[in-house]
Amino acid sequence: MTNLSYARRMVKAGAMLTPFRSPTIDIDDFYRAAWVQAVAAIDHWLHEEVLRRVAELAAKDSPEMPYQLRVYELPLHTVEAVRRGDVALSEAVVEHLREKLSGQALQHPGKISEVLKLVTEKKVWYEAAGCVNKEFFQGRTTFNEKKLRSRYLEITRRRNKIAHDADLIDGDLKQRRPMDEAEVTDAIDWIERIALAIAHVLDSKDQEVTEGGPAAS
Repeated sequence: MTNLSYARRMVKAGAMLTPFRSPTIDIDDFYRAAWVQAVAAIDHWLHEEVLRRVAELAAKDSPEMPYQLRVYELPLHTVEAVRRGDVALSEAVVEHLREKLSGQALQHPGKISEVLKLVTEKKVWYEAAGCVNKEFFQGRTTFNEKKLRSRYLEITRRRNKIAHDADLIDGDLKQRRPMDEAEVTDAIDWIERIALAIAHVLDSKDQEVTEGGPAAS
């Protein structure tokens, strides 16, 4: 939420400068920066959330931990360090996972699902869609897993256009895609909804979303 607030402040700055547009300043760059910051915010949060939950689950050493965590593999030298008592098992798992995830961006729904299997066996995107419908739109929307994944992909793909292609229109080396305050604000709002919905799913008690409910609409 702190990082998203930073993104919103950049949007506000762009809106305040809009009346003073000049040929030397592209106000849309404030919006592009806010868009990139918002995607970075959920990416960072997902990394930290997974590491925190893995640490808690590994420390419990419970047979009820998710299958992917039960079969998680550690290098032999790390196993030996745990055996000697040089490091706790939970710490060894978290540090190895931190190194493994350090170069991975969690900007694709499939990748997010894969990583979250370490901390839950729920169908996260399926249940998150139901949460979005119920908690944020009071049942007025019918987002399902596919639609929610697609919305997230739209946002991250635009982020990649900004970060890797300077947001230039395909085939043009000067003209950038337009972006306005409403567009970037909507993207930030959606990232916040998705993050909160995922957090809700991870924290909720195991229970199936009823067939025909919001997530299945």
